Order: sequence, then structure tokens, then C-alpha cells
Amino acid sequence: MKTKKTLTKDQNFIRQFAVRTLLLLAAAAAVTVIFDPFYQYHKPLPGLKAVLTDKEYQCVGTLRTFDYDALIVGSSVCENYNNHWFDEGFGCKTIKAIRSYGATADLNYLLDIAYESHDLKYVFYNIDPSSLWAGTELTYESAGCPMYLYDRNILNDYPYVLNKDVLMEKLPHMLAQSFLGNYDEGDSYNWAQWKHFGPDMATGQYARVPSVKPMQPETAKAEELDGNLAILKAQIEKHPETAFKFFFSPYSMLWWDNAYRNGERDAVIYNERQAVGALLQYDNVEIYFYQDAEEIVTDLNNYMDTIHFSKEINYEIYDRMAKGEGRLTLDNYEAVLDRMYALSDRIVREDIREYYAE
Repeated sequence: MKTKKTLTKDQNFIRQFAVRTLLLLAAAAAVTVIFDPFYQYHKPLPGLKAVLTDKEYQCVGTLRTFDYDALIVGSSVCENYNNHWFDEGFGCKTIKAIRSYGATADLNYLLDIAYESHDLKYVFYNIDPSSLWAGTELTYESAGCPMYLYDRNILNDYPYVLNKDVLMEKLPHMLAQSFLGNYDEGDSYNWAQWKHFGPDMATGQYARVPSVKPMQPETAKAEELDGNLAILKAQIEKHPETAFKFFFSPYSMLWWDNAYRNGERDAVIYNERQAVGALLQYDNVEIYFYQDAEEIVTDLNNYMDTIHFSKEINYEIYDRMAKGEGRLTLDNYEAVLDRMYALSDRIVREDIREYYAE
């Protein structure tokens, strides 16, 4: 009888422990679902700000649950735009759809998610040169993104709703920024405030190849270009109600020097020429070109590396686009890209010598 009583006490302890553990887990999951710092289930609760700092974890959720009719679509060079600039300049409600690499297939995936439940008035789409020859396969899973947040199966969301870091770090951060900080919701995913810009920083991040490689044929990446253009054209054709405003951002002269020394410059400009000519065939497309903004690209005070520029340059790009400056047409785009070719020549033969002696 003594053994039986002992077993009964042990069983009761185990049962109570299991019940309490389940209750704690349920409470933790409920707190995460209610406040939802990754915005998987709903937009911010009344009184809370949309605190967006982790694009891999938050971007898909915001595309599904937020209210908007315009998107800023692109790579990390788009993260420092303030959404409110576009709201005011174009009369819309804007959020960001960001993928660090900016590959066409990945950005198209984000657009597809947005279109599932939203009608888009505008898409402000940054075209990185590398995106025109990137692979056409999705890279989210291979890059280790949290795919349980990307699908619509709530049964596999336990890494999110039962996550110590979410409860102890992400949720308190969201609450602190909402009530104690001066967080600007328009600055979603912004990283500029923690970075330094200038020639020393930019050149320090540039691993210049020691000798110039032979220039590749301009059609060297034409096959990849065709695949990426097919993706873009299909998206444009599916959504004639959306005004697609594509733009090319001003990479620094270090980037053009690198493209030249690696033998890729001619293919870069060929790809851009072909892409612009193809996309301008659509009535709902506008294209803006800022790669040839000489006063920006030749001033390394604007850059932290070969590509990434300061928030002031983000505003300059927005402002020019809002004013219609830098717009390409079927009549002028060939001449503009010819000027870009000439500027890239001048950069590698003259401007770069301020920093690198041959």
C-alpha cells in the first residue's frame, strides 16, 4: 500500500507539472499573438507603433496585415527611405517590401504576397544592376529565412509564438519604442543612424582588384537578363491598375571602377539598356535614372561602401522622382545610357585617381 501511495503522489506531481507547463506555454503564446511584434496575425494594436527593424521576420507579415496602397520595393539601398515622404509626395499609404539582395525573383515573391489582399496604386521599385543577372530561383529558404513565417500554416508557427527572444527582447523593444522612444514609423528597417559615411569608410570597404580584367561581351549575361525581365513583365501585365515607378539608384564611383576592372561594365549598361527599352513599352510604367547623378556618385562623402549611400541621398532620389526629374522615355533613354557609359569611362580614367594611383 505504501508503494501505491507513493506512485500516486508522483503521478499527481507529474500531472500538475504538465498542466502548469502547458498553461505557461499557452500564456506565452497568447502574449505573443496578442501583441504580435512580427505582425503575423494583425496590424499594431491601438496605441502601439509599427516598430519594424527585422525585415526577414517582419516584412511578410506587414504585407499581409497592414493597410497600404503603395510599396517601396528593393534591396538594402531602399531601407533608409521614409515612407511618409512618398505618402505626402504621391498621395498614397506606403510600406516597404525589402529583400537585402534585391534579386528580381525574391522581390516578385513579396509583390505576389501584397497583391493577395491589396490593390496597389503605386510600386516604387529600385532596380539594382545585379538583379538583372541574378538567378531566377527564390533564395529565402536557402538563405535561412524563417519560412514558418512566410507560409500560411499557423500550425508551424511555434518557433515564433514560443520564442524566448521574442518575449524577452522583441516585444519589450516594441513597447518601449511605442511609449518611451521617438520612433518614426516611416523609418522602417532604417540602418543609416548607426553608420558612418565618407571617403575613408567607403574606400576601406572596397577590395580593389589589382589589375584590369578583359572586358566581357556586353551580352555575357543576356540569358539571365531575359529570365528576370520575363518576371517583371509578367507582374506588370497582371496589374495594369498599378503605376510601376522603376528607378536606378546612384552607386558610387567605386562601384563603377569595380565593374570596369572586373570586365563587367559593358554588360551592366547593355542589361540596363535592354531592360529600360522593354519596360517602357508598358503604359503603366515609368522609369527614373539616377546612376548618372555625377555630383552624388563622385562624392564619397555620400557613401559607407561602394553602394550604400546616406539617408540624405535617399531623400534626394525621392525628391527628384516626385518632381519628375530623371525620367527616361523611349526618346531619351539611349542618350542617357550613352552618357552613363561616358561617365563611367571618366571615372576610371580620371576621378578615381584621387584615391588610387595607377
